Order: sequence, then C-alpha cells, then structure tokens
Amino acid sequence: MVGKFLSALLLAVIPPVALAGGIDRSGQGLGALFEPGRYFEASISHVSPRVRGNDLLGGSTNDVAGNYFVPTLSVKLDANEQLSFAVLVDQPYGGDILYGEGSSLLGGTRVDVASHALLGLTRYRFDENFSVHAGLRVQNSSGMVRLKGLAYGAVSGYEVRLASNTASGPVVGATFEIPAIALRISASYHDAIKHRFATRETAPLLPLNGTSTTEISTPRAVNLDFQTGITDSTLLFGRVRWVKWSEFRVDPALFLAVTGEGLIELKNTSTYTLGLARQFSKHWGGAISVDYEERGDPLSSPLSPVNGRKGVILAVIYGWNRAKITAGMSYTKLGNAALETGTPDVQRASMSGNSSLGFGLSFGTSY
Repeated sequence: MVGKFLSALLLAVIPPVALAGGIDRSGQGLGALFEPGRYFEASISHVSPRVRGNDLLGGSTNDVAGNYFVPTLSVKLDANEQLSFAVLVDQPYGGDILYGEGSSLLGGTRVDVASHALLGLTRYRFDENFSVHAGLRVQNSSGMVRLKGLAYGAVSGYEVRLASNTASGPVVGATFEIPAIALRISASYHDAIKHRFATRETAPLLPLNGTSTTEISTPRAVNLDFQTGITDSTLLFGRVRWVKWSEFRVDPALFLAVTGEGLIELKNTSTYTLGLARQFSKHWGGAISVDYEERGDPLSSPLSPVNGRKGVILAVIYGWNRAKITAGMSYTKLGNAALETGTPDVQRASMSGNSSLGFGLSFGTSY
C-alpha cells in the first residue's frame, strides 16, 4: 500500500524539544534499524529554548536555558535475510541551565550535563511479521551543578563536579509488521545505565569540601512506536515514551551528609506523539505531528524549570535514487513551572510563557 519512500520519512530527523523530561535530548530512537539493506544516515538538530520568569522578590531569571545541537549517526547492514546489525551514535541526555544575576533568590544557579552514547544492535527476523532486537549502549557522561542565591541559604555557593565516566546497559525489543499495509508496532526497553563518577564538592559556607564517588543511574525507558498505512499515499504514526526519571538521583556524599537530602530528584514522565505522513510525488513527501508530555507535580526544581509540554513538528523529504534529504522544524509550548527549594518545599520563582524552536536536517542513503 505505502511505498518505502514514505516509510523512510518517519526514520528521518525530527527536531527534539528542549528540556523534555528534564534532560532528555535524543529520545533514543532506533529508526535506522528498520531500513532495508545497507543504510547510512547522519543528522544534526539545533534547539533554541526560551525559559524565563521571575523570582518571588521580583527579580528576573533571564533566559535560563542555553541553545544546543544534537548530532546523530546511524549505520545498518544485513548479514542475511534474517539477521541485521546497526550502530547508532547520539547524545541521549544533556542540560545547560544558568540563572541570571538579576534574580537574588536563584541567580548564578547552574547545571551543565553532557552525554555521548554508542549503541550496537542486532535484529533477528523470524519471518516477515515478527522480529526481535537486542544490543548494548555504551555511554559517557559528565556533569556540574552549582547552587547559588538566597533561596539556598547556607548551601548557596555549593558546587559539585562529576568527572567523565563511561558505563553500559542493555537494550532489548520486539517488532510486529505487516509490510503490505506498512504496519509496524515496535517496543524497545532501554535499561538504566549506572555510572560511578569521581566527585569534587566545594562550598564556601559549609564543610562541603572534598572528593568521593557518586553513583548515578541514567533512567530506564520504554519506547512504543507504531505506524500504519491508511491510504496508498498516507501513513499514520505515533510514539509513547515512558522514562523512569525517579531513579535519576544525584546524591553527592558530603551534600547528603550535611543537608540530609539529595541534590536532584525528578518525576517519571510519559510523552505521546501522533502524526500523519504523506507522499506528494515521486520525489517529495512531508509529515506533521503533535506531541504532549504530561505535567508533573505543581512544584519543580530550579534544575528542571519546565513542567510538561505541547508541540507541533513539521518535516519535508526529498528523495532520489538511493538517497534522501529531510528537513524538519518543531515548535513547543513549554509548561509553566513553580520552582521550589528547601524542606519543606517553598516556592521561590515562577516560570511562564516559555517555548522552544527546533530545526533539523538529515541525509540518508542506501549503499
């Protein structure tokens, strides 16, 4: 019903949105794994978030979220009709947050998180309908957090640096397909990856100066992707992504011993995407989709200054011979957030009217 050209559109780059689920960046998609034959794809996305507000003393936070790029690279090949392999490179998590000095309560608070991952996958097809896939993700991560401002009291000025560390975790999944109608339902489980970071803590007002080791798990996640042809030239597609952010805890030893609480605690998120793709001609196609991430608790950490999101994504593809170029754009309305610190939680700032604009470009070719 629906040709390979249109199905390939869904495997191309869709610009990510800022601050999804806290520090989610790439969404950990496996699209290249389902391309026929040998395949190569490279993509780059740029995201410009706008996240600002005012603290409860009237000071402006300025724009706290920095712009960022998300590059990805995929290579896939078939060993035979049943067995195929893929290698995917991406940046699954990241964060760049800095509060302006105009906010006396939070000014100078900063988060800098970076990650790079290499995923090797094997897929085995039992027949044209059923297949399973499994692999290993090797991930390098590092980070820095600084707390500053009157909202943090004696902890103001505290800084922790987490040195670069590499760890790994498995990825497993299964797929059901009916090629005649371009139906595909694929589920993938990404296990938690447990890092052990060499840690340096400093604080000017408290005995928080020293080195230790901090264990942090990047969260487990489940992606459920589906697509199906609804006419000869139109495809319905969607995704549900669940991430167990509650296991992403940052508890540096000295900070925990002195304050009795962890540095970062996030809530689990579920993100939903639904869209349509259409082939316009032999060479041109396009897609539109909407996505939604549910709101969490009314109060959020200053280290995760948005609460839920709603967005629209547009993409266009031009294909010729064995190659294709895809361009995409996303606009996302980021949910308002009331930021808190302390125990019990006390609201310190309000973030509202924020958004994110993303652009992406990819090139893919069979070889």
